Amino acid sequence: MSEDPLFALAASHGPARQPSLLQGFPARAGTGPALAENNPVARVVIESPLPHLDRPFDYSVPAELDDAALPGVRVKVRFSGQELNGYVVDRVESSEGGHSLSPLLKVVSPVPVLPPPMLELASSVAARYAGTLSDVLRTAIPPRVARLEKLFLAGDPLGDDPVETPGVTVNPSAANPAHAAWASYTNGASYLRHLASGGSPRAVLTAMKGFGPTAWPELVASAVAAVRSSGRGAVVVVPDYRDLDRMEAALLTVLPAEDVARLTADDGPTPRYRSYLRLLSGSAKVAVGTRSAAYAPVQDLGLVACWDDGDDLHIDQRAPYAHTREILLLRSEQESAACLMAAHSRSTELQRLVDLAWAVPVEAPRSVVRANTPRVLSTADSFEQERDPLARIARLPGAAWRAAKEGLERGPVLVQVARAGYAPSLVCETCREPARCTHCQGPLAVAGQTAPPQCRWCSVPAPDWRCRSCGSVRLRKGASGVLRTAEELGRAFPGKPVVTSSGDQVKASVNDSHALVVATVGAEPVARGGYAAALLLDGNSLLRRENLRSGEDTLRRWFNAAALVRPADEGGLVVVTADDTTTAGALVRWDPAGYAARELSLRQELQLPPAVRIASVTGQRADVVHFTESLAKDIQLRTVGPAPVILAAVQRESPRSPGQDHEADVRTLFFIPYGQAAHATRTMRATKAASAAKRTSGPVQLRLDGVDVL
Repeated sequence: MSEDPLFALAASHGPARQPSLLQGFPARAGTGPALAENNPVARVVIESPLPHLDRPFDYSVPAELDDAALPGVRVKVRFSGQELNGYVVDRVESSEGGHSLSPLLKVVSPVPVLPPPMLELASSVAARYAGTLSDVLRTAIPPRVARLEKLFLAGDPLGDDPVETPGVTVNPSAANPAHAAWASYTNGASYLRHLASGGSPRAVLTAMKGFGPTAWPELVASAVAAVRSSGRGAVVVVPDYRDLDRMEAALLTVLPAEDVARLTADDGPTPRYRSYLRLLSGSAKVAVGTRSAAYAPVQDLGLVACWDDGDDLHIDQRAPYAHTREILLLRSEQESAACLMAAHSRSTELQRLVDLAWAVPVEAPRSVVRANTPRVLSTADSFEQERDPLARIARLPGAAWRAAKEGLERGPVLVQVARAGYAPSLVCETCREPARCTHCQGPLAVAGQTAPPQCRWCSVPAPDWRCRSCGSVRLRKGASGVLRTAEELGRAFPGKPVVTSSGDQVKASVNDSHALVVATVGAEPVARGGYAAALLLDGNSLLRRENLRSGEDTLRRWFNAAALVRPADEGGLVVVTADDTTTAGALVRWDPAGYAARELSLRQELQLPPAVRIASVTGQRADVVHFTESLAKDIQLRTVGPAPVILAAVQRESPRSPGQDHEADVRTLFFIPYGQAAHATRTMRATKAASAAKRTSGPVQLRLDGVDVL
């Protein structure tokens, strides 16, 4: 694997070896404190976002701090006249700088929160994304809670530790429905056996069901139980708190409660740090959580697992914008751990892993798929068009209405819509021009049936709006949101309860009552016994987004919703409304792998991600040009730009006074073949650091593999 140029893993993207650098202010000769007898020099990584400070700095270790200043602990140091936090990454006998060193000021805590495997992983992630180690550690290591550290150092319970659940065994059982369900997947049973025997297999699982005892959380939990039976630990990462609750509950049915640690910032600093220390001490061997859990300090790691890698919640919104999938792939390589990437659909990145034979596909045969999935009907096919000529323009075609009516007789019916709110966009009734705010040019919307129009950006009401094109003062809804859809369906099906799930009112689950459940994409609740039917509305709106991945992402959202519906032999029916027969056809056939293979083939032909890597540089034109020219001295890449970032320019206008001059941001894109990726990312990282150190230009935003730039 280390010779594979298509992967930016630890072997090719590890941090460049740099000589130890002497920094800080030299102590006066003879006036400094007595130093430690053994290894009196500590190499410290300071917490700083500045790229030119992304390297270890040497400090002397006073004798009184000798026992506490071990690798991995938090310290305070003096740098450029300021006290900064940092981490000791090594203790050595001497510095190569040849100058006297500033001493460590303080050991903040003797707990080694940065173990060597995490340091190696964080360094590789920073190198892969051309970021700084400090930015990665900010995400990887939770904030300190002193009270918990005192308990940890004293060997006392950390408080609120889970109590062992009686009757729960670590060993996977063939009687477990989820364990047995693995056998219905091609390569599934052999994958579990390999895990249980201590091996490190790598698989891409295409799960069929999203509810019931053989749903995806139970499948992943069964794999974790298998690896735990071999005495090793596991890391499981999911996109959001609803998935986390389901995944944790599934794990607690096959593992002792004290063996599982939950890591998510949503729980607050104390529970998060408690779980981190439990994993660090080895009292818990399974970490489950959201993005930051990918760095969890699990001892003797045997498995890394990720659910739904196509969800953009897996992308950190702070520099260096790392993706959970790539972090886990790096970790799998560095710690020789098994890997499980699972989803209802398949991303093009995972398809590439399968094509390279790096991972084995675990998917059900067609006969099993037909027995476990609902029937899918597309209103765009020729038969439905002949029955209902207005199906293409109707938001609720006849087939969808019939499916909802019949489904409500058997159980709950799911309705997936694209937009939240009531009417999230308004247009002029006369000329159909989008209605814009007169203050900031933001889109107008209404929050309810009797609510006045107001701006979605600045929230300023617009009671006296007038169209700039035709002068009309009349507005109409350009699109219907989840609340408007729920209102219309309530009138169409009187007497049936309507439940909404969107925005900050997302529901994790609903009961099996005969109700209409209207939800935005990604906010669909789980029905315990599955939905009787599902209506996937607004497909054209999702597919027409100006994004390279609009089709792939839309299909992923459709599969996630359709997997919540009962099988066809139980009457389960999914109706999808979209004109794109290619994407809708993949759902009708229930063929996520075929769609991913076709999409990847097109990307390879056009040399677009993930066939190549992509880097975007955004900032003021002069700064972007300077970065591009500096980079071109060391490596030649296919380049597009600089071009104005229109959306960013509009957003920059909103807080400014009308007529105020400003320069819009521009963006340059670099397309990087995998064979050049290691050299290119090192060069970009060095170029950004050199520019910051010399102050030859202003700062630019550098992003690797951003999914929203194409």
